[in-house]
Amino acid sequence: MDSQVVFLVGAPRSGTTMLERIIASHSQVMGGPEPHLLTPLAHLGVWAKVEKAPYDHIVAGIGQKDFIASLPGQERDYWQACRCYAQHLYNCASGGDENIIYLDKTPEYATIWPFMKKVFPDAKYIVISRHPAAVFSSFANSFFEGNYALTQQHEALFERYIPSIAGLLRDPDLALFHVKYEQLVSEPETMTRQLCQFLQIDFESEMLNLSASKTTQGLGDPIGIKNYSGLSTKSIERWATEIAAEPEKYQFLRKLLSRISDRDIATYGYSPETLWQPVEDVLANQDAAARRKGNHSARWTSYKLQRKAIITLRNAAQNSLFFRHSLNKLRLACDVLLREY
Repeated sequence: MDSQVVFLVGAPRSGTTMLERIIASHSQVMGGPEPHLLTPLAHLGVWAKVEKAPYDHIVAGIGQKDFIASLPGQERDYWQACRCYAQHLYNCASGGDENIIYLDKTPEYATIWPFMKKVFPDAKYIVISRHPAAVFSSFANSFFEGNYALTQQHEALFERYIPSIAGLLRDPDLALFHVKYEQLVSEPETMTRQLCQFLQIDFESEMLNLSASKTTQGLGDPIGIKNYSGLSTKSIERWATEIAAEPEKYQFLRKLLSRISDRDIATYGYSPETLWQPVEDVLANQDAAARRKGNHSARWTSYKLQRKAIITLRNAAQNSLFFRHSLNKLRLACDVLLREY
């Protein structure tokens, strides 16, 4: 028998790791680092162009489509093959216990859910959303030293995630539970009990102790979640305090979000009419000195240093032909030195 599979999706820095740790603390749930099992499958040459793949993706796509068309069940056989691949690995991870739920928390799945729907038509989805400005602020401060323009240059968070997640939430054929980050940290037991009811498991009080999670090391949030053993409401409006103190950031985010339809923002869980009310409240109730105290910590971590180095070197590689040429020569030298024959 197959283990049950539940997918947890959301934008980066929206609370996916925190929620994964809560659910994975349950005795019947197996969590873990982001496996990314389905993202490569969703972008094979059959269904999307993989321009930089190390093979002729156009020829491969044509060949695979022709092959699939010749199968007795055509595309249905392909979806079943994808499911067998992923399900087998989920079964291995959960020990083959049909009473164990395997929780696959991979935020990137928010962008490939139409593919997942065909592969796992009966799966359950847990979708977490967080105020868009809070997501952007947290991402910028965690990885780009608070530089909003640089953040947008490297990761168009609003355009990439909000419309796709809104489409997921509007799909009537999916079994899903939508939780808002702000409600989760404010009413953790209420929301966790509702999640358990959705998953058809009994609530366990240990789920609210984040340090008790069975989660192992791997891809996921390397920063914020380590700071807490429980849930905290301190982060709910930190973003509003930050951008109220820096008007250019406020206008930058307003301009970015104006590109997203009101319908998608509302489906994502936030009223377009009151979206910026937390900032207006801060501006009305605090002076500039008090607002600056709400900014994110500038404390450096090894992960932030690594991220800073990667971004700096990537920019250099993109903007300097000499540096790019040097990197190519270094890569060739490394390939020769590491060759096993």
